[in-house]
Amino acid sequence: MAGSAGRKTVSVSRGLMMLCETCYDQVMAEKLTDARNFVADHEALFDTICLGCTDINRPLIDDMLGSSE
Repeated sequence: MAGSAGRKTVSVSRGLMMLCETCYDQVMAEKLTDARNFVADHEALFDTICLGCTDINRPLIDDMLGSSE
């Protein structure tokens, strides 16, 4: 299982999402965060992150997608 060593976090509506350095850099480059490091557009975030980050954040992602129905 993937560990959290070397991961950075961004805030989303349901908590903190751990991202690898590459995904974190991409999220910052695309300016998906505000001044508080909060990502309001979770769909854009999910489209940006890699499969490893998706897997490590699966419970949070499932919770967020389930709450939008």
